[in-house]
Amino acid sequence: MEAEVDKLELMFQKADSDLDYIQYRLEYEIKANHPDSAGKKNPVTLLKELTALKSRYQTLYARFKPVVVEQKETKNRICATLNKTMTTVQELQKHTDLELSPLTEEEKAVTEQLKSHMPDI
Repeated sequence: MEAEVDKLELMFQKADSDLDYIQYRLEYEIKANHPDSAGKKNPVTLLKELTALKSRYQTLYARFKPVVVEQKETKNRICATLNKTMTTVQELQKHTDLELSPLTEEEKAVTEQLKSHMPDI
């Protein structure tokens, strides 16, 4: 899960950088190639629309950032709780001389899937 969140965060950062570059290139192209573009949509208006788009993107990213932090914290709490539970069960087994039956194939598959998403376990 953390890898997907990091990947999404990198995608947002790349999109922001791409928007900056596009804006720079548009400004350059307009100045260099179209000093008088009569009858067409005003290039300055297009740039303002791009700026507004970038602003909306930055607002989305600002809303996304706390979610990323909360997801990481929640994952860490889940891992810690699961580790503590597993340790407690193992201690109880030792003190009571009980052994659990082997895991079923389904339980093994779920365990492996959980470990792949949470390597801290």
